[in-house]
This record gives sequence, C-alpha cells and structure tokens, in this order.
Amino acid sequence: MPKKGNRKRLKFRPGDVCSESVTVADYANADPAVVKSGRLKKAVANAIEKEVKLLCGLEASQGPVQEVLSSAEGVSRADRDSSEELEPEEADEDLKAARKKKNKRRKESSESQDGDEYPIDIWLVLSAYIRPEDVCKFALICRNAWTVTCTAAFWTRLYRRHYSLEAELPVRLQPDSMASMRCLRACVIRSLFHLYEPFSARISTCPPLPEATPNTLLNARCLLFWVKEVSGSRPENLWQFNFKFEKQAPKTRSNPERSLQLPKRYRDVHTNPDSDCYLLQVNTLNFIYIPHMVMGMTLSLMAINVSTDMRHHRVRLVFQDSPLLRGQKRRADQGQQVALDPVHSVRLMNWWHPQYPTSA
Repeated sequence: MPKKGNRKRLKFRPGDVCSESVTVADYANADPAVVKSGRLKKAVANAIEKEVKLLCGLEASQGPVQEVLSSAEGVSRADRDSSEELEPEEADEDLKAARKKKNKRRKESSESQDGDEYPIDIWLVLSAYIRPEDVCKFALICRNAWTVTCTAAFWTRLYRRHYSLEAELPVRLQPDSMASMRCLRACVIRSLFHLYEPFSARISTCPPLPEATPNTLLNARCLLFWVKEVSGSRPENLWQFNFKFEKQAPKTRSNPERSLQLPKRYRDVHTNPDSDCYLLQVNTLNFIYIPHMVMGMTLSLMAINVSTDMRHHRVRLVFQDSPLLRGQKRRADQGQQVALDPVHSVRLMNWWHPQYPTSA
C-alpha cells in the first residue's frame, strides 16, 4: 500500500479555467493514480460552470470578449481561497494552528490594551445623574464606579435628590436621622419606596393574594412570630399573623481574595441586619392558636389553596427542626403543621417594604 504522506493531491487554481485551458484531453488522459475518484472536484465543476455561463452570455449579448473574461477572472480571485480543498487531517492541523494564533493574538491584545482608567472623582460626578433603578448597572461599569456606590456621599445625594417635605416618612427615615452612617444604604432604599414613584407603584399594584404559592421561604428559619388584631375593609376586625423569616445564604466556593471587598471606612454604610429577612403576613377572619415553638424552626412547606367553604383561601405551613438537604424529601409525619383558615389576605414583604418592621 502506498504511504499516506506520498499521496499526490491536485491543487486547482480557478484563475486557470477558461475556454482555452480546459480541453477534452484533460479528461481523457487524466491519470487514475492521481485522481482516484471518477468525477471532478466540486470546486473545479463550479468554476467550469461559471465559465460556461459567461460564454453563453457572451454569445447572446455579442459583447466584447475581454470584458467577460475579466469578470470571470475577478470571480475566480474572490473564490480562490474557498475553492481549494484540503484533506481532513491537514484541515484539522491548520484549524488548530489558526486557533492557537488567534488565542495568542487575543492574549497579547488584552495585555497591551487595558483601556483608559478614569479617576474616581469623574465617576462621583457622573453618579449624581443616575436614576435609582440604574444604580446596579452603574456599579457594573468598572471598579471605580462600584467604589463610588459604596460611599456615603453617593447615598446621601440620592436621598436629597428625591426627598420631599410633603412625604410622610418614619422617624428613622427623616433627614435628621439620615446623618448617621450606620445602615445608611438600607435607609435610603427604604425611603425611596416612599418618595420615588416608580418604586412605590410596584407595591401599590400587588394583589391581596399571590397568584401562585411563593417558594422563597423554603428552608428559611423563623425568627419571630406575633399576632395582633387589626381593622380592615370588613366591619369585623381581622387577626394578623406575622412570621419573620431569615433566608440562609447559599454556600459558595468563590475565592474571597478575588471578590470585591467593601472599603473598611464604608462598612457601616452597607450594614443591614435585615438583608436576608422576609415577613410573611397572613390576615384571617378568626383567631387561631399557634404555638410559639415555631420560632427557631425551619419552614419546609407552604401551600395556599381554596378553603373548605369555597369562599376564602387556606394557608398551610409545615415547620421542621432542621433544614432539608438538597435532594432530601420531606416526611409527612414529621414537623409542626400550622393551618390558617379562612384567610383574607397574604403578603410576603422584603426588607425594603414600607410596612416591614425595621431592626435598624
């Protein structure tokens, strides 16, 4: 058997194809050892087909021969790179070499061109024109822009820009209380839900009952539980059951050295004891006794369905001593079950909600 490296390969140049260079002898006297397949390569056939079409168009239009041949040469030059066929092994080697060159070129360009780094004072000036909903986008531009969002000056300017004397704010969110740097960021965000119309509209449009059962509180630990009697739209008073949950932070394997660290002088600004907390507020028509032992337990199930009278809703909560691990199924005979029926409204509040009881 002939060795693979000694195999001859035809190299076709589309510029050589014309009415004079292609003859019948080229096909009749073709060496079968060179051209093993009994048919033409696709690139050769396409070039001949273009030449025939050009010649047919020449006879029909009776135009000058030189113009048609020059157009054929222009087409052949454009398709020269794509018409040459390589064998699979050579094509793979060329592809790998091209990828290596491209990666090397990209690495060199990234090392040599790091871009322009503007001083932090410029980003501090630009931050005065950022809308509250665009703070996250602004912080993702670069490291200096993120550092600006960590400063107390940024959050103080944002508060003063949207403050209004007509707004009714809690005592902690008044201008006199905002002079303290502790929990400044959290207080400004809470005040924006009172002062900034796009944020307050999100809360006002929330329905009294969620469309689907929220799964945010699964594996959350109940910190506090209290009950109080409130007046609502009904002539009878309602009983309000409040459950404060703390969501357990997921375990990450990220390297703390690579992650961004808050500046030490601004850590009090970002302090928020309720950052991972939620408030589940359930209003019922009747008083229901719930043992206080649910405090400290983990919520493993929450279900909202139709009550037995088909007129109201029913909330079912199941608490367990320890959180469920990933892939572990809950057993029906374990845990403390709490059933609230009939239910008038259900609300799940984040820490920035105006009705959320703050710890700051």
